[in-house]
Amino acid sequence: MIHTPHIDWWAITPILVLVGGSFVALLGAVLVPAAWRRHFAVSVAAASSIGATVTAAWLYVDSGNGHRVIADAFYRDRWTALAQVILSATTLLTVLVGADRVREHESEFYALLLAAAGGMCFFVGAANLITLFLSLEWFSLALYVMCAIDYEKEGALEAGLKYLVVGSFGSAGLLFGSALVYGATNSVGFVEIANAVGAHGLSGDLLLVLGLAMIIAGLSFKVSAAPFHMWTPDVYQGAPTTVTAFMSAATKVAAFTLVVRVTRTAFPQEAHLWTWAFAGIGVASLVIGNFAALVQRDVKRLLAYSSISHAGFILIGVSAGSALGARAVMYYLIPYSAMAFGSFAIVAARERELGVPVTLSNFAGFGWERPFLGVAMWFFMFGFAGLPLGGGFIGKFYVLSAAYDHGWTWLVVVGVLATLVSLYYYLGVVRAIYMRGPEELQLAPAGGSPARETLLHLAVGACLVVSVGSLFAVSPLITLAKHAASALPF
Repeated sequence: MIHTPHIDWWAITPILVLVGGSFVALLGAVLVPAAWRRHFAVSVAAASSIGATVTAAWLYVDSGNGHRVIADAFYRDRWTALAQVILSATTLLTVLVGADRVREHESEFYALLLAAAGGMCFFVGAANLITLFLSLEWFSLALYVMCAIDYEKEGALEAGLKYLVVGSFGSAGLLFGSALVYGATNSVGFVEIANAVGAHGLSGDLLLVLGLAMIIAGLSFKVSAAPFHMWTPDVYQGAPTTVTAFMSAATKVAAFTLVVRVTRTAFPQEAHLWTWAFAGIGVASLVIGNFAALVQRDVKRLLAYSSISHAGFILIGVSAGSALGARAVMYYLIPYSAMAFGSFAIVAARERELGVPVTLSNFAGFGWERPFLGVAMWFFMFGFAGLPLGGGFIGKFYVLSAAYDHGWTWLVVVGVLATLVSLYYYLGVVRAIYMRGPEELQLAPAGGSPARETLLHLAVGACLVVSVGSLFAVSPLITLAKHAASALPF
């Protein structure tokens, strides 16, 4: 007789909703007439995203006492649920941005989008190394195809191939590191790994340390942290901008929430190693991301290097290895995901107008042509820079506070200097859209006003509300982050 584990279906409801929506959207590619296919796929994707967001929020309220479910393979707690809320909301925004413009393979695109989101929602709740790796491959495979799905676009196939090759190296490193950890501890569960290290005095064991190092390297690929960032600028530039917007926000949220959980739960005895490792990777990300962004003219590449620098800031919070650091990371991810998604959505709007890649030169005058999007881009750039016009200011202050509380004043100094460097290229984007002289605009006759793109404006408006609102609703968001972080073992 086969004994199956008890399954807490409610704990994985957001995942089931997204995966179910993915199957329905894919069936639409075969069963729905071509004339209705796009509207059907968009409706299914939007309904699934909303359903997942609502159920994840309900789980946050209903999971005050976090615990493992499904044979101890998945965490049902507020850390998982809050990350799932952010991921599901980002998926909904992606549906809005792509609704008016995704023409080829509509059903397949939205099926892959929902599948990737479902994999990420499973990833953030992983409670053992097997679940971690399988869910990582689940959403990664979907993203590889999404990057190359618009194969007629120049650079799309190249972006998909680069992401596949480099991402495979990262996954292989993560898998080999997991095998080494299993070899040292004879355990795959995060809690069981920590217990085995403590019970058998394995702290500092060569296999364990090498395994931890490879797991850190594999996860660093996913968060675009230097020196594992080499794929990011090319993939962000070559992939369809709608896909880039989703990746810039969702992959950061999924990977960083998992990084905090796996280090604090599985390797607390090795904190003296991984805190320094993340501090070093964070500094490298700040230096490479900011200085490389200074010379970029393509806006998507500029924002890609910006995402690398922000990975460095978030890693400052991770490297603190404290409850304050975990709260700072979760808070930082909320406004950052809104600003990252919103800025790429605005680039998508300009790209659709011009039909060519967006550069600082052809961004000129955009703020006057499309005032709402121009103002939103202005707020996003100021938020990225850490100026007090958005949640980015509080987010940077929070992670630097965690580093200072940990006694790493030098890391605070590095963060402040990196912020000063970033002002040059963030303000350069604002200058490009507002402050170029008429002689620099090189105006040409146009065929009419730009398309209204109501849904894209709605998505950008939602991102603007979250970004700016996170500055004025600091206390509620910090409370959410605090309750989420309480699920972790500090």
